[in-house]
Amino acid sequence: MAFPLLFSLSFLLLLLQPFLTFAQTRGNITIGASLSASQNSSSWLSPNGDFAFGFHSLDSNKDLFLLSIWYAKIPQKTIVWFANGDSPAASGTKVELTADRGLVLTSPQGQELWKSDPIIGTVAYGLMNDTGNFVLLSDNTNKLWESFNNPTDTMLPSQIFDNGQFLSSKQSDGNFSKGRFRFELNSDGNLVLTTVNLPSDYTNEPYYESKTNGSSNQLVFNQSGYMYILQENDRRFALTRRVETSASNFYYRSTINFDGVFTQYQHPKHSTGNEGWTAFWSLPDDICKASFVSTGSGTCGFNSVCRLNNRRPICECPRGYTLIDPNDQYGSCKPNYTQSCVDDDEPGSPQDLYDFEVITNTDWPTSDYQLLTPFTEEGCRQSCLHDCMCAVAIFRSGDMCWKKKLPLSNGRFDANLNGKALIKIRKGNLPPTSPDFPRPNVKNNQKKDQENLIILGSVLLGGSVFFNCLLVGALCLCFFFVYNKKNSQVPSHDGVVETNLHCFTYKDLEAATNGFKEELGKGAFGVVYKGAIVMASMYQVPVAVKKLHSVIQDGVKEFKTEVNVIGQTHHKNLVRLLGFCDDGLNRLLVYEFLSNGTLASFLFGDLKPGWSRRTDIAFGIARGLLYLHEECSTQIIHCDIKPQNILLDDYYNARISDFGLAKLLLLDQSQTYTAIRGTKGYVAPEWFRNMPITVKVDVYSFGVLLLEIICCRRNVDMEVNEAEALLTDWAYDCYCEGIIEALVEFDIEALNDKKKVARFVMVAIWCIQEDPSLRPTMRKVTQMLEGVAEVLDPPCPCPFTVAN
Repeated sequence: MAFPLLFSLSFLLLLLQPFLTFAQTRGNITIGASLSASQNSSSWLSPNGDFAFGFHSLDSNKDLFLLSIWYAKIPQKTIVWFANGDSPAASGTKVELTADRGLVLTSPQGQELWKSDPIIGTVAYGLMNDTGNFVLLSDNTNKLWESFNNPTDTMLPSQIFDNGQFLSSKQSDGNFSKGRFRFELNSDGNLVLTTVNLPSDYTNEPYYESKTNGSSNQLVFNQSGYMYILQENDRRFALTRRVETSASNFYYRSTINFDGVFTQYQHPKHSTGNEGWTAFWSLPDDICKASFVSTGSGTCGFNSVCRLNNRRPICECPRGYTLIDPNDQYGSCKPNYTQSCVDDDEPGSPQDLYDFEVITNTDWPTSDYQLLTPFTEEGCRQSCLHDCMCAVAIFRSGDMCWKKKLPLSNGRFDANLNGKALIKIRKGNLPPTSPDFPRPNVKNNQKKDQENLIILGSVLLGGSVFFNCLLVGALCLCFFFVYNKKNSQVPSHDGVVETNLHCFTYKDLEAATNGFKEELGKGAFGVVYKGAIVMASMYQVPVAVKKLHSVIQDGVKEFKTEVNVIGQTHHKNLVRLLGFCDDGLNRLLVYEFLSNGTLASFLFGDLKPGWSRRTDIAFGIARGLLYLHEECSTQIIHCDIKPQNILLDDYYNARISDFGLAKLLLLDQSQTYTAIRGTKGYVAPEWFRNMPITVKVDVYSFGVLLLEIICCRRNVDMEVNEAEALLTDWAYDCYCEGIIEALVEFDIEALNDKKKVARFVMVAIWCIQEDPSLRPTMRKVTQMLEGVAEVLDPPCPCPFTVAN
């Protein structure tokens, strides 16, 4: 009985063997299998269904197809690899898996479009695996070809780059042809981002490099989404911070975008349809500034201007220029006239033929051919006007004129230039106003008003004497109003005439902020709104408008005195005050707008900033405080130094805000004592001990802030274990135990600069001493940070007893 039963089971297993084999090898593609390009064509899925291999139609043209790999389970169907980006295939194109040549892509007419080279050996089968890697294998499972070793613009988790491997960007968002940017682990083991001078393969100097030279380096993108360079002796150079979200719940990818920014993204695996890819790390921080090349156009095309927006570049043609290819927004621009030095081609004087379009803070730094100095702005304009080679003149620093010729390269907007670009244009050839380069119209409107009045007068002078008399009276009255409007002055206010501050009415600022619609933030001093005003240059300038509260309403003289003090401060690490409003009960301050936000967002966001950038920010804050304490005309104690009050400009330079406002709140003694003590975690102990308030309260707050900059974590953090909840205590414990590296865990750049980390930590501990007399001045702090003054071992910043 047992033998027949055993025989029956064996026979049943034999019958099921083909089905069991199929289940175990799901995702395998057999020799001779093929796919055809068509709408809703079939594809080869990975075993878990995350990735698909097949034909993906282009969004721009549904009749053209890419042989590609994409995420199959998310609505976007994001492509991560493609074979025929330079020549999308027509409907009916076929891909077939062959034993001798691997994958072969042929057109409907039988023309070979692409194949999986090189293949050494005989292909037994193909596999679309769960990592997104398409592999061709031999009978003994040796890899003969894989998409991971032939990447396009994207890396996926578990993918490893050896020396010499690279990614190439697409040409544009919808054009999969080879683009101008390359991400490469070069033969020296240095990770670089470069521009490519198409159609050749010549690469320019890198606009990012890891400086990790080593013949055996590897770039690793591990399964958890962590990317690093593996060096000799298992040293790791971290590119991304360790990913805190679970790889089981998120997809990750890293892509060299068509605009040259290398970005890491994440997407929830269990999508409801509303979620998209979220960027949480990118290189470089500012590509407009970084991608400076000696032979090439830069980030954008020739004669174009690069502006940064949310760490991604925007390319624009200046007025008087248009795109050569309207479909390539990041391409080159051409002037709307033909530049010529042949006299006979241009009858008439240069004044009759050309005019200048003026834009601020814009430059093409590698297109100079002549420098004139000392020189006036008018002299600069006239020199360019009469020079047939001159396309643009840059006037900067009050007496320097750079003349530039076509083509203009490395164009970028730089808020720190403080100069004017005088762009020569053909008269009558100026295109309509662009929102990217807003043109002033106040003077033009006045000129048109006057011209209209003259035309009106000419018509009416042919009438009767009665109407002529009326005309004379009307003309006089109109010219009177136009003249008054043109020459109207900013109303002078006692106490502020010494500065260049603008005095605004409340209605002015209400209109500038669209009714105080967009709130940027709020704090102890008031609420900040985003706005835009027309300044003396007649250009619309973005501003931050702070509506003050808790300011004594009867202290008009005191308010103007303090505003005057703030207005006289000028330092590169301070936010600049542009104007004020003292209109009835309304007190407002108008500051320059800084687009990169607060240091708090920068330090404590998803992206961990680099060590060198953090140290630069610390230097900037220290220098700004030194200026307030010792170098400006009136000593200013900030009283509320914290990351939220440090703003970052376009180049991530630290700019201290809200300085000088402490006295404005101190005017209202009934509300000040508690409000002015600053923010929890940054407050110096003397606020609570009825002690004199000196500049040392800012030194204490700076010490706390310095530790936050070192560690990229908040001083008070209840989410960590109890021993580390207060950063100041934990930092001193690490210092005493000789484990300072724990404060910068996983930060390879900082760990390679341990001496500076130790120096910064010691300076911070000196700053947070509870006894104010033990704290150094900001001058001494700056010297210690820069390494020009010795940093002694700091004592314990423990409480001290103060006699009543």
